[in-house]
Amino acid sequence: MRIKEKRLLRGPNLYAATPCLMALVEHRSPKAHGFAARLLELLPALPKEAAARLADDVLLVDALEPVVMELQRLAGAAGEHSATFDVSGQPQRRRVVCGYAIEQVAEQALESALALLDALAQGQAYDLEAALAALRETAEDYAIGTSTGAVVNAARRRGIPALRLTDEANLFQLGWGSRQKRLQATITGATNSIAVGIASDKQLTKALLDQAGVPVPGGDVVTSVEAAQRVARRIGRAVAVKPLDANQGKGVTVDCRTPDDVERAFDFARRHGRRVIVEEYLRGRDYRVLVTGGKIAAASWRRPPNVTGDGVSTIRQLVEIENRNPARGDGHTNILTKIPLDALAEETLSKQGYDLDTVLSAGITADLRGNANLSTGGTAEDVTDLLPKETRDICIRAARTIGLDVAGIDVICEDIARPLRAQRGGIIEVNAAPGIRMHQYPSRGTPRDAGDAIVEALFGACNGRIPTVAVTGTNGKTTTSLLIDHTVRMAGLRTGVTTTGGVYFNGQLAWEGDCTGYHSARSVLASPEVDFAVLETARGGILKRGLAYDKCDVAVVLNVSADHLGLDGVDTIEQLARVKAVVAQRATRAVVLNAEDNYCVEMADSLADGVEVIYFALDAEDPVLLRHVEHGGRALYLQDSTIVLANGLRHEALLDVREMPVSLGGRARYNIANAMAAAAALTASGFGNAEIADGLRGFVSDSKHNPLRSNLFDVDGVTVVVDYAHNCAAYAALADMARSMTPGRLVGVVAAPGDRRDADLIDIGRTCAAGFDELVVYESENRGRADGETATLLARGAKLGKIGNESLQVELDVHRAIRLGLSMCRPGDVMVFGCGSSISELTEALRPTRPDLARRIEAAAI
Repeated sequence: MRIKEKRLLRGPNLYAATPCLMALVEHRSPKAHGFAARLLELLPALPKEAAARLADDVLLVDALEPVVMELQRLAGAAGEHSATFDVSGQPQRRRVVCGYAIEQVAEQALESALALLDALAQGQAYDLEAALAALRETAEDYAIGTSTGAVVNAARRRGIPALRLTDEANLFQLGWGSRQKRLQATITGATNSIAVGIASDKQLTKALLDQAGVPVPGGDVVTSVEAAQRVARRIGRAVAVKPLDANQGKGVTVDCRTPDDVERAFDFARRHGRRVIVEEYLRGRDYRVLVTGGKIAAASWRRPPNVTGDGVSTIRQLVEIENRNPARGDGHTNILTKIPLDALAEETLSKQGYDLDTVLSAGITADLRGNANLSTGGTAEDVTDLLPKETRDICIRAARTIGLDVAGIDVICEDIARPLRAQRGGIIEVNAAPGIRMHQYPSRGTPRDAGDAIVEALFGACNGRIPTVAVTGTNGKTTTSLLIDHTVRMAGLRTGVTTTGGVYFNGQLAWEGDCTGYHSARSVLASPEVDFAVLETARGGILKRGLAYDKCDVAVVLNVSADHLGLDGVDTIEQLARVKAVVAQRATRAVVLNAEDNYCVEMADSLADGVEVIYFALDAEDPVLLRHVEHGGRALYLQDSTIVLANGLRHEALLDVREMPVSLGGRARYNIANAMAAAAALTASGFGNAEIADGLRGFVSDSKHNPLRSNLFDVDGVTVVVDYAHNCAAYAALADMARSMTPGRLVGVVAAPGDRRDADLIDIGRTCAAGFDELVVYESENRGRADGETATLLARGAKLGKIGNESLQVELDVHRAIRLGLSMCRPGDVMVFGCGSSISELTEALRPTRPDLARRIEAAAI
């Protein structure tokens, strides 16, 4: 088996609403007899439905998908969805789709599955444990931390989108655009950096808390053993010794009673920081109180890591047994952390009269740490409901005093159910970025959704989403997107828009190029300066990476016609329509559909419940539109020269299309359709009729604002139309519009991308022959074809369209082709330059003979 192509579909896609790995697999191996039994022996936990598919004479490729899914599951990063598809006309190929939780694990699982299957087919041994160990290591490297995951999952449950900003770090964007918040672990974008600095300085924290009337232990900061012992003598009772600026209990020793205790504790603390704090040791239990958004979110009683004897096992063996608990992992990768067997553990046991080889009597417990941090193996019990009002108020005041929006308050007292002051309890630390797994997953007691409490403080009732309109279809996407964008900006909102020409923020071009895929859409949704997103979404982007958004408010599907067929496994218009429908199916409020396009109309049956359908049509008598309006639906149609918005019995005139520059005086019917689709999307988004009409009137489709979309230029009395048209439907519509502009001749300078099928290129040539009086065929992008091959196929189609040889010219160079086309025109004629990739193609063609005109056109486009 060989992987011919591999794609990570990171958002909703043709196969699933969740991320998938798609691999195009070529296989030439014969059926492997006895292979299924060997596979099931190696992977006995394969799901029953997968095992049932593995007949004794199965093809290796048919086992690939279930094995990839099983390897991901065994690595601790299971995917949700999988399927295998035949490839039309290619029996030696399969399209294997595997859902994933971590894309790096999915890629590695695919490679491991190929190696495993090949080894089994050849009767060779395969080291499954080594492969799984590598997969688990990858899963651990890219896993989301427990605390971060709790917040992210809480956000997603509320419908708030979450974007991981880097693969390695726990840095997330929650929400989109101007409503977004940043999160890293439990540090939020609202966390004050000065407050974090204060919290990391334990002595400063204590001073501020003491000033605010919060009970804290007395003590001081020292840099020498002698000073530490002096402070301990002054306190006159047991002390705790810890680094001034460490965290997670690093370097902490408690209950130091003698000068020797203090010396050992000081040396231990100095390993983690130059300055050491010596303070009164508060007796009692160790509690952690989580404060977020000025409220108590949770409280836990933290217990040191410990083991209970069975009368047989040594303490070392008991720890090893406990560390095999599936809930324990390394660091923060799991609900609990493995208990370390280190020098501090031995010292802690020594104080209790034990060592690692001691056999504890049945029921006797030994502590392995003096502190109760979960990061060193401790456990937690929920006590949230026990906190008295005084303690709640003290903890909230402590968080406010330090200035933290999310704070972990460490409290020591005998009984958390009693007021702190009554029992000489106090706060020993205030922690920025507190871990919340102890609250989410307590060893005992009621789990508290601390992640949701943090999300509630960040967003309240808001879902973090900005209004988002997604636009797809075969032709007209860019113009429709820019019409929506322009109208929204006129209404005072800041916009981000992706188009075939580039990405724009609030009307300013950020970068140029075909920006209709995953990364461009994500850049708009990630921008904090965007209040409203308009995302042109093309076929290629959907197939190559999936959508960058899980949902959009409004989806627009303009039309579906033959284009890009034969690419990316899409061979028919029906298949192309299914790709476009991916966008429609992500809408939550409304979908705008072309009532005159059967493929669009069929999409109405696949939408989510409660999503409104708004139709548009140039024909006011279109039966689909009429039935929809009769049943109370909303629609837009053209009545004579007026765009009308119908809402049941109410029909309101929006504007005369001749008032829209984009309609070219009402002649560009395709742009009238685009404007109706834009108006429908704006209506669904809550804009009023007057706002919509003003926006449509104000948008100018010229070389500056909408390049290569029916841009008009006067060249010595000849009207030149420059357009991106490159398929049959676009050329037919363009020729129809241009024909209405002149009683004279219509000359076409045409091309098409070379990656289209031979039959499609011939059809484009035939369409152009029917629409133009004279044709000049040139070549734009060959895309793998030999020079002249694409033009030859276009010319062949033109001849089939009955255009005479005297009216057909082939000139491969674009600049010479434009000059040739102009030489065939007289004043009053119209020349259409199709499949243009840049306005500069026209200016460079004019420069040798009309440098002044070339400069004027260039200046107008800036």
